[in-house]
Amino acid sequence: MTNSSPETVLVFGASRGLGQAIALALANLGFQVGVGCRRMSDAETVAGLIRTQGGEALPLAVDVSDYAQVAAAVTAAADWSGPLAGAVNNAGIIEPIGHVADVDPASWANLITVNLVGAFNGVHAVLPRLAPGGVIVNISSGAASSPLEGWSAYCASKAGLAMLTRSIHHEYGDRVRVYGFRPGVVDTGMQAEIRASKINPVSELPRSSLMKPEIPAAGVAWLLRHRPAVLAGQELDIRDPDFQHRAGISPANT
Repeated sequence: MTNSSPETVLVFGASRGLGQAIALALANLGFQVGVGCRRMSDAETVAGLIRTQGGEALPLAVDVSDYAQVAAAVTAAADWSGPLAGAVNNAGIIEPIGHVADVDPASWANLITVNLVGAFNGVHAVLPRLAPGGVIVNISSGAASSPLEGWSAYCASKAGLAMLTRSIHHEYGDRVRVYGFRPGVVDTGMQAEIRASKINPVSELPRSSLMKPEIPAAGVAWLLRHRPAVLAGQELDIRDPDFQHRAGISPANT
């Protein structure tokens, strides 16, 4: 561990895949981690993994679509550790996958609620609890700027999230560092759902070509550790050579 005085980061959507990898990467850098998952059993599992590697973790049950639960999780994390060093908005879903005229409107709206409103809930609750110079990382996607067949809800949610990132920077950039982070195509459970759909080029990618979640997780942890002012308010991509150079990530791994 490299931090001389432990700081705490709250990770929403930490149960598995990229979120779990982010939580573990942060713990490895010496951060205390608030592990936010929909199910307490998942949060306790990830917290246990962190403790196994010598870190400190607080398991939290939180559904990001419910503002009261998000606010309670933020309060619990801050009460546990004091002002928060940062937060990661990783919670997200991919369904419904389908053409605009075919998807269920309620499912479409639910995705927007989880992916976009959920991130807003996290930001709204965290801002008053962030230490000066605190960091917010919103997990974005190339879908924020490029439409993909069958992904209208997901693309719209990520495009909205990208503008939320810019808005936070515009309004609070004097005291908060906020980043949109695009992790690339990562080998997660969500990708299994995507491959099953067979609806667009991303769904046709072989699993062997997908990035291990530990790679983008290292990029997120680097942002929270170093808080680069020059990158604040931007959409950052793990596949960008400049970002790879800054973060010390090997291009061969991405």
